[in-house]
Amino acid sequence: MSIRFTLLAALCLFCYISAALAAERKVQICVQDERGDPISGALVQVQTGLADEVSSSADGCVSITAEPGAKVRISHAGFADVVESVGNQSQLTVVMRVAGVTQKVEVTAARMPLALDASASSVRTMTAEQLHEAPGFTLDDQLRQVVGFQLFRRTSSWVANPTTQGTSLRGLGSTAVSRTLVLIDQVPLNDAFGGWIHWNEIPQLAVRDVELMRGGASDLYGSSAIGGVIDVVPVVPQHFAYAADVSGASEATSNLNALLSADRHGWSGLGATTLFRTDGYILTAPAVRGPIDVASNVHSQSGRAEVRRALGSDGNIFLLGNILNEARNNGTPLQTNGMRLWRYVAGANWSPADAGRFLLRVYGSDQNYRQSFSSIAANRASEKLTNLQRVPSQQVGGAVQWARGYSQFTVVAGGDLLDTRATDNETSVKSGIDQPTVSISARQRGDGIYGEVLWQPSSWSIAFSSRLDRFGNFDAKQVSSGTSAPLPGIQETVFDPRLGIVKKVAGGLSLTASGFRAFRGPSLNELYRKFQVGQQITLANGNLRSERATGFETGALMDLSRWGSVRGSYFWTQVNRPVASVALSSTPTTQLLQRQNLGQLESRGLTAEFELEPVSFLSLTGGYQYAVSTVTKFQADPTLVGKWTAEVPRNTATLQTRLQKQGLGTLSVALRTSGQAFDDSANQFKLDGYAQIDLYAEHAFGRRWQIYSSVQNLLNSEVQAGRTPLLTLGAPRLLSVGVRLH
Repeated sequence: MSIRFTLLAALCLFCYISAALAAERKVQICVQDERGDPISGALVQVQTGLADEVSSSADGCVSITAEPGAKVRISHAGFADVVESVGNQSQLTVVMRVAGVTQKVEVTAARMPLALDASASSVRTMTAEQLHEAPGFTLDDQLRQVVGFQLFRRTSSWVANPTTQGTSLRGLGSTAVSRTLVLIDQVPLNDAFGGWIHWNEIPQLAVRDVELMRGGASDLYGSSAIGGVIDVVPVVPQHFAYAADVSGASEATSNLNALLSADRHGWSGLGATTLFRTDGYILTAPAVRGPIDVASNVHSQSGRAEVRRALGSDGNIFLLGNILNEARNNGTPLQTNGMRLWRYVAGANWSPADAGRFLLRVYGSDQNYRQSFSSIAANRASEKLTNLQRVPSQQVGGAVQWARGYSQFTVVAGGDLLDTRATDNETSVKSGIDQPTVSISARQRGDGIYGEVLWQPSSWSIAFSSRLDRFGNFDAKQVSSGTSAPLPGIQETVFDPRLGIVKKVAGGLSLTASGFRAFRGPSLNELYRKFQVGQQITLANGNLRSERATGFETGALMDLSRWGSVRGSYFWTQVNRPVASVALSSTPTTQLLQRQNLGQLESRGLTAEFELEPVSFLSLTGGYQYAVSTVTKFQADPTLVGKWTAEVPRNTATLQTRLQKQGLGTLSVALRTSGQAFDDSANQFKLDGYAQIDLYAEHAFGRRWQIYSSVQNLLNSEVQAGRTPLLTLGAPRLLSVGVRLH
């Protein structure tokens, strides 16, 4: 009897185990963000049983064992947790959305859009919602709410000369060129010739969000990333959608935006446009204005078109193009500029199973820029045309990247190439007669290879990355009256490493530290082109060398769960051979400068930021930066040592209060403050500090219609934008009203 019972029990146990084994099976979980890009390092855990957490690899996928109906939790820093049920399918695709807390604290794992990066540097994301609610006409206006972000001067790009639209992070300052690299879908947006940024190139509705990573990043991105990287994340065509936004504002301003996307049988496409015009305002301060001072206005049109083809479930190819056309008046009847830019990109993304992730980009641009300059009488009652410039430039580049996860490791490797050709045609005008044109042409090339290894044992994240760049200018020559003369070129090899470490401590606290080297090569504009802003003339310098930076950052992030997050960091960056405009001579109405390599500048300071949601209808976002940025060496002129870096204030702060109630709408109040700064390297021209308040309100009618209104500079505060050497001002109070369909 006992034998029969034993056999029967064994048979039952065998059947039970067989059934259990039959029920449990392998399921591949593929994790991606809202754009369809894979998320590496996502933690996946079956909620039934005692299964360990596993991490998604570089292609965003991981295999688990689970029975049908089991619950699976997926989590990743910076994204909201997702819980999914396992069905009978062999593969489950999970889409993660960016959480309300947008600071990232792990170590960067690939040269990817920063929303997917985990970074020991400070990363701030401006979502589409935040961009829409930030009063302003251009992207740089909207990014001013990020503490530490600033243009070369305090004027917005919608009235500023393009040559003053370089941007700065971490108190490093900028000249015409930007010390921060700006990207869209891995393609640089910095101007091919001058290094400044065309902030109105991408139609507003084609921008999904913007991510700012502060701190040197040349280890992955190469030249120009001394202060950090700004990644403009575009809207990707995935399904049928449409949107429109029409607004009018003070100073005879109108802004029309439209977007349309669709998909069918694996094909998708997108078209977007922005049509902007404004009469602008007079930049020159009232006390020094004369009869020739007129409003600085702009008429611009931008467009973007994209066609994309899916290649199964693990890849796609695409072709896109941008166009920007603009005409500007620079404050007097004779001082104008205009440009037309075409940019084209072809790309492919492929994530085959067990092979990692592959990325390919081939891109280029073709641009024609023109500008006219004048000499203005001391009483500003008349002006004479002095110079006409025509600058055609072309750029071709490409990039490849591979990334793959191996257990606790992620490995990244890639390379890129960028080739630029430009000619500066200068025609002097004397007594109303054009003189023979002098042409300076040159070619610039930069190429680099990089690699990174990310190790994530337990609560640690450790990443080491490095990049080797070759950078140079060649074939430079000046042609005048049929005579050609060679000009000096440069050739440099640069190695930039970076180490980032993050330790996740209990209670939502993470400690971060990173150290880096970074560089920026001089632009063709700095090397060979003279330019003028107001009565300030800046000479070129063909002997400029690249800027080299060394720095570190350490900080902490406290994740307060549903309350939000608080982050603080200390940064220190030393830049050798920084390019700055040094005064050669000056009068009460004019100033002559030349670009030179200063010996050394140093920026150090503290940043504190917070994103809080104390109650469901109220959110608070803000930050404070204290930056001590000074010249520490300059043998050619020791009197500059100890001077403040031009255009960098010691104190800046932002605060935004947002109230939202369903059925009523949204009200946002934003405050920005800046301490005093200087407009020149010798600290002779002081710019006073300021505080500015902006308002935004919107109300929805149904699901698709919204009306909104905003006020920039509510109190009509005077903002001293520049001294060239005459005082120029920032924008006065601006009121706008618009309607949005989406």
